[in-house]
Formats: sequence, structure tokens, C-alpha cells
Amino acid sequence: MGSSLRQWRRSPLAVAAAAGLVLAGCTVDDGAAPAPSAAALTVVAALHDQLPQAIKDAGVLRFAGDSHPPYRTVGPDGKTVTGIDPDFQQALGQILGVRTETTIVAGLPAALQGMLSGRYDAFNGPVKATAEREKQFDTVTWMTTRTAYVVPEGSAAGIKQTADLCGKRVAVVTASVVEGQLAKLSAFCEREQRPGVQVIGLDDTNAILLAAKSGRVEAAGMTQAAAIDVTEQQKGQYEYVTQTEEQGATTDNLALYTPKAGKLGPVLQKAFEELFRDGTYTRIMQKWALADVTVPQPLFDAASAK
Repeated sequence: MGSSLRQWRRSPLAVAAAAGLVLAGCTVDDGAAPAPSAAALTVVAALHDQLPQAIKDAGVLRFAGDSHPPYRTVGPDGKTVTGIDPDFQQALGQILGVRTETTIVAGLPAALQGMLSGRYDAFNGPVKATAEREKQFDTVTWMTTRTAYVVPEGSAAGIKQTADLCGKRVAVVTASVVEGQLAKLSAFCEREQRPGVQVIGLDDTNAILLAAKSGRVEAAGMTQAAAIDVTEQQKGQYEYVTQTEEQGATTDNLALYTPKAGKLGPVLQKAFEELFRDGTYTRIMQKWALADVTVPQPLFDAASAK
């Protein structure tokens, strides 16, 4: 990024951005943990100036978000959100000099359609960057992941390794990155002359965990980061196994999505570059114990560039 984009200044915009993260229904999340060193972030005036006029006029960046810990953990009120995503949104808002707000939606399809219809400006994943989706959306890759499968502790299903999922029922969030990985696992099972995995698509992480806990399925498929969070937050209740490369696992790029038509993507890419440059990215990822899924720099439209 050129020096012209590093015009730092304190302004009323910074004060507005520092006011905090606004969530579903414009409810202020007073209980959300602030992003590390968020108070030290200052508006980059040149980036604020590059925002689409409608966002500058509104003074707010609207995110869609589903329930997906540790990215977004939705409180009992259905509005209060904590997690990685709120931390990054707050930091991005401060860099860009706007407020951020999140509306909770029922999964990826609702987020994508909501952005295309103009209800939301962006969705911070976790969703894989794909060349097909990049025909309509710009993506900013900011982390990677592998796929893991969460099983209730003491389950009678006998799942001690991922291969034990052959022939079992596995719940996943519909249209998530895990669906593709699960198809590869099924192909592995069939190569081993074993029955494929039975996929049960549900709306969000809470739903797939409930399905596993109730015995409707034998496991819940999710990103490795989410599996780590589940087992840490609910100690003694769940364990997980991780899909291997032999079983079709790949390290996927997880990205922020924003419609190409809105021309917001290049600005968010530069804002992420600032967060990488000043150490905020590293601090947030370390806070959530995700150091092993970081990327060295944010990648713009990574799937199309291949």
C-alpha cells in the first residue's frame, strides 16, 4: 500500500467508530469483549474516503452473520454477539471510521442473498473463497482451516478416528465449506469399499451440535477452529477428530465476502492490510487460540487468481 493510504488522523469519525459494535436490530453489544488494542486504532482517512458513498452517508457497515462459534456466539437474547468476527468488525470499523452492525441470519445462503439484494454490505465467513462465487463477490481471505468432526464424549458410535464416520450420519451447516470436505470423505470411504457418509444439512452450528447431542446424528462437522472452541467451552462434553489429506482434506481459504457491484472489496482488503501491519490481526487470532490457521497476509479474490 502506498504512503498516500497511510494518512492517519484522529477525528470525530474515530470517536464514532470507537463507540462500539452495533448488532442485530441495532442493539449495542455492551457485553462484547473489545478487540485487542482496539482503542489504539485510528481512522485511516484515505480509506474512509474510498468507501462507497452510501456507506459514508450512513456511517455504518452492515454485516450479515449466522450463529457460528467461535466466529460469532449469539447470546440468549438473539442479538448480542461475541467472538472473532465482532473483534475484527470493530477493528475494521475503527480503521474505516464507521460503525459496524451485524444482523443474524439463518446460514450462508441467507447471507449471500441478503448481500446481493442490498440488505447487507459484507459477510465475514467462515466461508471458502471459490472462483464460482467470486464472479459475484469479492473475497478477502484472512484465515485457513481444516475440517473436524465433533462427537459427544462417551458416544456409543465408536468414532475414534475420522475413518469411523464411514456409513455414519454427520450434520453440517448447509452450504458451508464443510459440505465439500464431507463429500471428499465419502469418496474416501467408497474407495475403501465402505458406505459413504450420510449428510444432514442444518441451519447453524448450534443446530448441528444439538443433533449430535440428541443422537439424531453421530457427529457434527465444522471448521477446526470451531471444534477447538466447542471442546474448550464445553469441557468434558465433546471430543473431535480431524480429517486427513488421505481422506480428501485440504486447507481451505476462509474469506470475507462482499458484492462486487458495491465496490467495497478493495477497501476492505486495504483495511485488513492495516490490521496485519499494525499487529491487530495477530493479537486477535492469538486471543482466540487460532495461531495455527493464520495467513501471512490477506489475499484478495484468491480463488480467481489461481
